[in-house]
Amino acid sequence: MMLQFPTLLLASVALPLNLVEGPDVVSVRAVSAIGVAVAVDAVDASRSALSKSHRYKNPTNNVFETIANSENSVKSIRNTSNEVKGSNNNKNKVKNTKPNIESQRAKASFRYVEDIAPGLKLDMDLHSILHTSTSPVQSVQVIDSYFGRTLVTDGKTQSAEHDEFVYHESLVHPALFWSAHLSGRDAMGSGAPKSVFIGGGGELATAREVLRHNTVERIVMVDIDPEVIEVSKKYLPEWGGDAVADHPKVEYVVGDVLQYLDGSTETFDAVIIDVSDPIEAGPAVALYTQEFYSLVSKRMNKHGVFVTQAGSASFIPFAHSSLEGEGDEDTCFSPIKNTLATVFDHAIPYSAPVASFGEDWGFVLAFNGPEADARNLVDLSYETIDDLIEDRIETVPGVPEHKFRSIGVKRAITGDETGSDVLKHYDGVVHRRLFALSKPLREAMKSDDRVMTEANPIFMY
Repeated sequence: MMLQFPTLLLASVALPLNLVEGPDVVSVRAVSAIGVAVAVDAVDASRSALSKSHRYKNPTNNVFETIANSENSVKSIRNTSNEVKGSNNNKNKVKNTKPNIESQRAKASFRYVEDIAPGLKLDMDLHSILHTSTSPVQSVQVIDSYFGRTLVTDGKTQSAEHDEFVYHESLVHPALFWSAHLSGRDAMGSGAPKSVFIGGGGELATAREVLRHNTVERIVMVDIDPEVIEVSKKYLPEWGGDAVADHPKVEYVVGDVLQYLDGSTETFDAVIIDVSDPIEAGPAVALYTQEFYSLVSKRMNKHGVFVTQAGSASFIPFAHSSLEGEGDEDTCFSPIKNTLATVFDHAIPYSAPVASFGEDWGFVLAFNGPEADARNLVDLSYETIDDLIEDRIETVPGVPEHKFRSIGVKRAITGDETGSDVLKHYDGVVHRRLFALSKPLREAMKSDDRVMTEANPIFMY
């Protein structure tokens, strides 16, 4: 089926843009002409067709754009002109124009552009659009870009093939191993964590990481948008797919996380919140408030551990971070940490570099216990973490391996791996790095005492 999109301008000649839709993939092809520089202008109609329920203050967020580098276009025109002139003197030179023209054509392509911060965009090649839809909750896209297959909801990258394992291993394993460490002091709880609650996690990769812990007996996963799960199962099976969704240890519930916990009396060894950022009018704002964290604390066992993703955690905070709330947009890393600290004895921030997000990403782990435990978490020895990994981590049967991998993690997976052969990012060395926040970031967080409540929410950019 041919999708009708507005015409793109190629220099002074108007030529159409074709999007050819197959059974599963929308392939992107720009029609060009020899000797004509491509100058592509983003169009509102294509933006509207790809993101019907835009939720952010900045209307340019998550734009599937076609753009032109004006400098390259000028060079293309000059080079073509020079080659044609030269052909009058030497016909052999005409034969050499085609490779140069093809290289110039290649520079005109569809782009994926995502706002990261005021004045900062992540801009990359958009190879194909595998899925685009609007659920009752949010817009949902799966694209193939520089970072491989990528899930995008409401204009924000949720995870990408290139480095989703960094995000998900960082989110899950520190909390579950800390639960194991805390409960190990209690003979009655030496097998923890056994029960885990996941709020969100629609890609299924968070549940995949939890299932790798051989002590886990039950997972309750509540996500408000079933479309994300169905889309992820179809296009992102490496994140977990049917092997995780249909796993006998997993109970999947379509619903509101806050309402589910409010109506339940079940308690858990660990609670993991993997929902979208607290963006104004977004579906997850209430899950970052003091009231929600108070509710969660009542659904946790004696040595329960809580962890949440916490947004941007730049190594050197930018001026736009608006720690005093004076800007139009805010970061939420510090407020999330501060808010959890009003409910739990300890709220420990940490971060990991996630290239597909365009910046370091923050997490906050919270729990109750003696004051010394906060330091002990950060100072767990390499050997302690590595021993826990070897003792507890196993492959989840049926989850296919990513094909799109960097050299450091590309290897054949047989499905029988255990221990460190299963994880691609987290180990004893990485654990200590996660909690080693930069001095500029630590200093910035000291000056930020904001707390997030239902009456006074704070929104991310």
